[in-house]
Amino acid sequence: MAGLVNNLLILFLVFQNSCLGYRSPLSVFKRYKDTTRSLSNECLGNNRPVIPLGLTDFALDIRMPGVTPKQSDTYLCMSLRLPVDEEAYVVDFKPHASMDTVHHMLLFGCNMPSSTENYWDCDEGTCTDKSNILYAWARNAPPTKLPSGVGFKVGGKTGSKYFVLQVHYGDISAFRDNHKDCSGVTLHLTHQKQPLIAGMYLMMSVNTVIPPGEKVVDADIACHYKRYPMHLFAYRVHTHRLGKVVSGYRVRDGQWTLIGRQSPQLPQAFYPVEQPVDVSFGDILAARCVFSGEGRMTDTHIGGTASDEMCNFYIMYYMEAKHAVSYMTCTQNVNPEMFRNIPQEANIPISVKPDMIMMTHGHHEENKNAAKSSLLQQPKREEEEVLDQDFHIEEAVDWPGINIKLGQVSGLALDPEYNLVIFHRGDHVWDENSFDSRFVYQQRGLGPIEQNTILVTDPSNAAVLHSTGKNLFYLPHGLSIDKDGYYWVTDVALHQVFKLGAHDKAPLLTLGMALQPGNDKNHFCQPTDVAVDPITGTIYVSDGYCNSRIVQFSPNGLFIMQWGEETSSGTPKSGQFLIPHSLALIPDFAQLCVADRENGRIQCFRLETGEFTKEIKHKSFGRELFAVSYVPGGLLFAVNGKSYPGDLEPVQGFVMNFSTGEIIDTFVPVRKNFEMPHDIVASEDKTVYVGDAHARTVWKFVSSEKMEHRSVKKAGIKVQEIKEAETIVEARLKNNNPVSSDALKKQEKQHLVQQANTGVSFVLITTLLIIPIVVLLAIAVFIRWRKTMVYGADADHKVDSGSGRILGRFRGKGTGGLNLGNFFASRKGYSRKGFDRLSTEGSDQEKDEDDGTDSEEEYSAPPPPPPPVTSSS
Repeated sequence: MAGLVNNLLILFLVFQNSCLGYRSPLSVFKRYKDTTRSLSNECLGNNRPVIPLGLTDFALDIRMPGVTPKQSDTYLCMSLRLPVDEEAYVVDFKPHASMDTVHHMLLFGCNMPSSTENYWDCDEGTCTDKSNILYAWARNAPPTKLPSGVGFKVGGKTGSKYFVLQVHYGDISAFRDNHKDCSGVTLHLTHQKQPLIAGMYLMMSVNTVIPPGEKVVDADIACHYKRYPMHLFAYRVHTHRLGKVVSGYRVRDGQWTLIGRQSPQLPQAFYPVEQPVDVSFGDILAARCVFSGEGRMTDTHIGGTASDEMCNFYIMYYMEAKHAVSYMTCTQNVNPEMFRNIPQEANIPISVKPDMIMMTHGHHEENKNAAKSSLLQQPKREEEEVLDQDFHIEEAVDWPGINIKLGQVSGLALDPEYNLVIFHRGDHVWDENSFDSRFVYQQRGLGPIEQNTILVTDPSNAAVLHSTGKNLFYLPHGLSIDKDGYYWVTDVALHQVFKLGAHDKAPLLTLGMALQPGNDKNHFCQPTDVAVDPITGTIYVSDGYCNSRIVQFSPNGLFIMQWGEETSSGTPKSGQFLIPHSLALIPDFAQLCVADRENGRIQCFRLETGEFTKEIKHKSFGRELFAVSYVPGGLLFAVNGKSYPGDLEPVQGFVMNFSTGEIIDTFVPVRKNFEMPHDIVASEDKTVYVGDAHARTVWKFVSSEKMEHRSVKKAGIKVQEIKEAETIVEARLKNNNPVSSDALKKQEKQHLVQQANTGVSFVLITTLLIIPIVVLLAIAVFIRWRKTMVYGADADHKVDSGSGRILGRFRGKGTGGLNLGNFFASRKGYSRKGFDRLSTEGSDQEKDEDDGTDSEEEYSAPPPPPPPVTSSS
């Protein structure tokens, strides 16, 4: 009897665990019932954000909670937490919006929304951590379907925990009746692991200016791609009213392959990439927007209002899960010359029928209002702020580079492969005995530095990949690397500037006379830094500790011009320097910024003329500002100098908006302390390196960012609906008749009933499975009782064998217990193989790297060895 009881107990526990191990969507989401948002009655269905869709799938309804915007160009945000902790995959989107009320919607994924309110003004931000764009909608675009087997990964250990919906209400004339808006999007999610992970690549112009009346204005964007292969499956274009055509290409070995081309005046949907396009390491992604300024009375800039313009080309892609990157951007043009070879189709506008324009633009007086506002709008500054950024920079405490054995660290740079290159002084030290009163170096008897002074390190693990610079320098100072990978360095003891190849033993070009300070065309006095224009090859030298000027040279080293003067007494004026210590070239705005060290400020000048454009100065800089670095897209990084006694400003790093000069963030290291941070360099992914001359170390900082580009903030991507909605759209196209709202509501109700039936069917199946098991157990118990009555104590042995045969039928192979897993396995075989063609009706929407073109200037001899001098000590 004991054996039978044990078997029955095991059978019961196994079955119970099998049932409990599977949590139906209804049970998973039960705990969220009490926290469901209280929404307006006008928002049908919004009080049920989670909808079960079978065993492994569910829908998530993300809607505005019944809002009424009070002014045009209002941005409202709301958030919804992913209702499961484990990994899930977004495989479809269904938008709920009309262009009559909504300009665009964006859906972000992140881990911490900027607010816990029901909804909030998006000027407060979307997320406090890094956010990724998952979806966008605009201009009455139809739904977007992802290919089978592809999904946006959310939840789990690494995926987003929250969805944040941002809705841009452009023209609010539709809200004159004060109705409440419940626009949003429904997501279809699955727990089925997707083999391919989707991502968004946004290409975006940030500095285009469209002159009034100009018939054709091109905005070009191009970036190198330096990641694992990605496969492109959909694209979306976005401009405002002046856009005529937007085209995107992959450029490989000079061959242009079309990704997509569309008129931005059509519904701004995600359109399918007609022919498969893959992008591999070393390819270039390029895009062009064609505008016309006809009808405008003032310059039109990139911006967020209806009278501004945008140039966005969005790409949806997928990558293998192990290499997946969810979001990448490109905001610059790394090679303007290449656009001479762009296919002619990119310059030909796509004609759009007037009735289609009216459909995409809505039917109220938006056109008139926008045209009127464009006439009234004041022209904007060339560098008007285009970024809303909020970064948090912190030390990468697990990075081992802090332990590299170095001399005084004077310069840092990143090579074209994004390796960190360090310029240090080995066993030489710059101290009070290094120079006399005429700035002549006094320690020539030590000879040049015998160690390699240039170290190329892996940015991830700080491993030294190779090194050079032995027996070339006396007191290294500045380092920069041009787009072709050549090193440009300065030596304050030699008073010279050198151009070096990465593996060269001798300089390719030398500027200045060895060990001879001066201030004419052929001499420097302790030059500090070099910058090279990536487009023209023009060389800029900051000179220096004992001169106060910027000197400009041609690519082959011929003097062109100079500007700057020594700071006079009193408040320093524009163009005056007190040690121009560091240079940052700003290709986005064709400017050169200088860290004016002892004046504690940054000064910026036009590249071609040297004309002063702006000063950035903050009290928190303190008395000294040592170094500055720029990241394409609008970010400026800097470090200040050691505090003087009585100073309140700490030694720290700064992140600034270049256009406004505003400080976005400050940062300090956790391990060790800044002593004299001497140089700084930042990469396009916002990784920052700081080299310290006194601490003789390099720190790595990384950003957990909250960055929102206005062009993104004011753009839109609308996603496509689930199959029922596709049927409605298809019918609408065939009949050219509008579908009534009653029909739509009826369709949605039928869909909800079907979903509910799916949940009920599982309960029914489970019940049917339990019934025969209970019957068998009852039979077994009855047989046991009868045999006990007939055989007495002998029954134990006989019934054991009988019950063993019965249970054995359930056990399957081996000696395991009841295995319901084999039954459910067939249902876990949900497959999304193959690719569903994307809808081609309706929607709208960047990574970059510096370009490389070959440089021909390779001449000049290394500095002559100095005559031996006997040390006085």
